[in-house]
Amino acid sequence: MQRAIELAARGLGKTNPNPLVGAVVVKDGRIIGEGFHEKPGGHHAEINAFMNAKEPVEGAAMYVTLEPCAHYGKTPPCADKIIEKGIKQVIIGIKDPNPLVAGKGIKKLIEAGISVNTGILADKCRKQNEVFLKFIIEKKPFVILKAGMSLDGKIATVSGESRWITCEASRAHVHQLRNNYMGIMVGINTVFRDNPLLTCRKRGGRNPIRIIVDSRLRIPINAKVLYGQNESKTIIATTHLAEPEKIKELKGLGVDIIVTEGINDRVNLERLMELLGERGIDSILLEGGPTLNYSALEAGIVDKVMMYTAPMLIGGRFSKTAVEGEGIRELSEAIRLEEISCRKIDKDIMIEGYVHKDKR
Repeated sequence: MQRAIELAARGLGKTNPNPLVGAVVVKDGRIIGEGFHEKPGGHHAEINAFMNAKEPVEGAAMYVTLEPCAHYGKTPPCADKIIEKGIKQVIIGIKDPNPLVAGKGIKKLIEAGISVNTGILADKCRKQNEVFLKFIIEKKPFVILKAGMSLDGKIATVSGESRWITCEASRAHVHQLRNNYMGIMVGINTVFRDNPLLTCRKRGGRNPIRIIVDSRLRIPINAKVLYGQNESKTIIATTHLAEPEKIKELKGLGVDIIVTEGINDRVNLERLMELLGERGIDSILLEGGPTLNYSALEAGIVDKVMMYTAPMLIGGRFSKTAVEGEGIRELSEAIRLEEISCRKIDKDIMIEGYVHKDKR
């Protein structure tokens, strides 16, 4: 199963909004076939494992990270193929919560006389597919809040200088994340300050869909993020405060404009997540400034936090921090993280945790 998880990881940034799935065929204690889901519409992991098998698979066991499908989609049901191939045992990481599957694959295998075991390395399989699991159930994107800061929480000096607080290795890691997730979201102040492209610089990588939160549609018409639509689509989320002529002009550039009912004249982030989910966007890397970061946390749309911390102290009463906004008045109301992990990235420390949600 560990090998199947490693194979599934090869699909990062390529399968969205489909899940990451790996499969291994074992016969007489030997791996005779391996496969993973490579792209939407392509063969599923199980089929690729059969196609790559070095010898007949009849009588073998199959290890697969996610329950085999039992329905016709873009490809035929994998459960049927497993039965047809004469597999005698199927070991599954986690059940598929997709209503089209949801135990139907397991039921079909058992009814065919195949031995089925589930829950093997389930936590690892679940974490690997955290994006898919949220999206398939809630129809909303999985949101990762990412920030780079000094040890004392500053994202810029008192003069506004921020390039570069984190090291080159941390920045390279962020570009890998941009490849892995479907969307990248920033606020209009980030566009004003940095005029970013918001693309993935990873060789052979996939550029994320660029999402700009701009309640008054103040974005300059020459902003870099508005161009290169063939390589990276741009969506701007705004409110009724946007000028109709500006909306028309931006649509002429190929920009997708989403107008939400404002909350205190700001974009309704909860509603925005629903609308982005309807567009098939399953994941968002939030690289916002301190105001948008706070608004996203306050709105409850953030699932995971990734903080890249550099070994330096900046100080300054007026230096920007990673999360600002109105702030929390009582410690009992603080946004708590759980399942914390840390890793060293060259000189920096990356701290990762999940936002505690009662219903998560």
